[in-house]
Amino acid sequence: MASNDRQAREERARLRTYQARQEVHAGKQRRRTRDNVIASITLVVVLALAVGAQLFFFNGGPGSPEPEASATPTPSAAAGENQGDVPSADLAEDRTWTGTLTLNEIPLGVELDGAAAPQAVSSEISLIQSGFYDGVSCHRLTKDSIWVLQCGDPNGDGSGGPGYSYGPIENAPADGVYPAGTIAMARQPGNTYSQGSQFFIVYEDTTLPTDDGGYTVIGRVTSGLDELRAGITDAGPADGASDGAPTVPTTITSVTIE
Repeated sequence: MASNDRQAREERARLRTYQARQEVHAGKQRRRTRDNVIASITLVVVLALAVGAQLFFFNGGPGSPEPEASATPTPSAAAGENQGDVPSADLAEDRTWTGTLTLNEIPLGVELDGAAAPQAVSSEISLIQSGFYDGVSCHRLTKDSIWVLQCGDPNGDGSGGPGYSYGPIENAPADGVYPAGTIAMARQPGNTYSQGSQFFIVYEDTTLPTDDGGYTVIGRVTSGLDELRAGITDAGPADGASDGAPTVPTTITSVTIE
């Protein structure tokens, strides 16, 4: 009889041990499932932020998916306000400035219209005279309905600027048509006070949206556009894309203005 009681107790003890082990195992499974769910959600959020930043900083310019000028996000520009130490609009002197923009040793004759876009041209004069653009890349080339080469970002990825931002939009075509040779300022979508150092050269006639004011036209290329096409833009963006870094790495060799 005692032996039977002992066996019963042992069986109950083994059962309790088994049940405890099962509960521990089930708890581990629940924690593992929870951790996997949290990790998956975190990964999705990180990827969404990364993709969003890429679209904002890189696909925001003249080109796909929406033809708007690209970001110059630092410093952050409040709507309707200049940010940072913006050069005086008086520098443009209400006149036409002439000079040479050299890309990969290809000289482009340029004119900047200080009467039509005094604030933007004053900023460009200040940056040029300080040597800001020397050695800075042209980080973006688009094709297929929008044909622009975008330059002037010291970061080389569309996210940089001169440490200030300004507005408003000046001298933008009412019909949104930017003829080949146009030089215009890039900016953030929807923010007309986000212009900085990034500009784009239109190498084939291009139409851009006018919904939020268009893009400030600062001047035009007066010579060398054919050489620019042959030496840089005809090769298109890298990897056969319609929007991206130029296949031919492009650097501003020098800029002169007078």
